[in-house]
Amino acid sequence: MTDPLLSELLDLALEAGRRAGALLRDGRPDDLTVARTKTSAIDVVTEMDIAAEKLITGFLAEHRPEDGVLGEEGASTPGTSGIRWIVDPLDGTVNYLYGLPTWAVSIAAERDGETLVGVVEVPLRRETFHAVRGGGAWLGERRLVVRPSPELGQALVATGFGYLQERRAHQADVAQRLIPLVRDIRRAGSAAIDLCDVAAGRLDAYYERGLNPWDYAAGDLIAREAGALTGGRPGDRPSGELTLAAPEGIFGVLQELLEEAGAWHD
Repeated sequence: MTDPLLSELLDLALEAGRRAGALLRDGRPDDLTVARTKTSAIDVVTEMDIAAEKLITGFLAEHRPEDGVLGEEGASTPGTSGIRWIVDPLDGTVNYLYGLPTWAVSIAAERDGETLVGVVEVPLRRETFHAVRGGGAWLGERRLVVRPSPELGQALVATGFGYLQERRAHQADVAQRLIPLVRDIRRAGSAAIDLCDVAAGRLDAYYERGLNPWDYAAGDLIAREAGALTGGRPGDRPSGELTLAAPEGIFGVLQELLEEAGAWHD
């Protein structure tokens, strides 16, 4: 990597992710409880979400005080440098609350709406995914490449469900329409990890409705740098309406199926 800015951003994201991951892994109290809820009674935030975001934003502010920040738990500063950090301090909070291992720290840096650097730290899998725009995607020292495109009927597809009752019901209908057409469906509970697992060849595709930028910013870059196509509805970038990642051979087919099924509706 020859760009000193990208090198600096990546090093900071890796260190911030490592520190937050260690806090979440080692500092989880035995009596962990819900600190508050967001969109519904099952959309929860724990004290550890808040502590991890405070750690990350404090670390980034110490090293790059002029950068902007957008964090899931409320951090929002515009900055003056042109760089903005997009932070999910704990993606997979319900998994974390229940003691399941599928949760991650997701940190991305963007400029002018383009993601430059993405890091997803998965402490209980002892894995660190990272990517720099134009520099490939990596799991530690191993360069990642998506699986070759299968036939749709052989595709293992991951998805997720929102926390609003009507949205969940519609998402279940969409999944029901898709299940007979693919190998199987997986639902792990972390968008960031699902996108990284597409990059690592552990999944053939991933889609979800209702994500926020902090859910997919880092994972989207990692999947793209590993060779996946990513997007939303036809002609659109990933968004809250739809986020989709898949190898080229099945991306368009899945996008069309999801469009026909109204996956972007609530």
